Amino acid sequence: MNDFIAIDVETANGERSSICAIGAVKVSDGVIVDRRYSLVRPEPDYYAYFCTQVHGLTDDDTYNAPSFGTVWSEWGDWLDGYRLVAHNASFDASCIRAACRIYGLEPPELPFLCTLSAARRTIPRAVCPSKSLDSLCRFFGITLKNHHNALDDAEACAELAMVLL
Repeated sequence: MNDFIAIDVETANGERSSICAIGAVKVSDGVIVDRRYSLVRPEPDYYAYFCTQVHGLTDDDTYNAPSFGTVWSEWGDWLDGYRLVAHNASFDASCIRAACRIYGLEPPELPFLCTLSAARRTIPRAVCPSKSLDSLCRFFGITLKNHHNALDDAEACAELAMVLL
């Protein structure tokens, strides 16, 4: 797998559509060639305490941010033709699909590839018990700068995908 986009979202609350940050890293010919990041005004627009505890974002950060619909539309050409990869892809894919529904946008056609699933299939529990993004980064010696920052997580996922997929 040499051409893909690793993507990560953070949510503001328990609603899958409440994306408040999105990061993406483009890989072409096995090399990271571009990165994108945006804060997003969540929908519904409120923050749950437990989500803020995870990623540190609050309403003050996204009050003037664009909607997911605006960001996704602006990124459309950049995303086009690339396979999407995420760590725990079922979460990120479901969030993106839910947000696309709210804004009347077409969700990605191809299913996401998942570095979490790949790790579970290929790395024995005795070798690396946890398959969390940060644990796998430590295991493979991949730098994860700021866990739960959408861009940093997407970059770590891209590095993992180049190893696992």
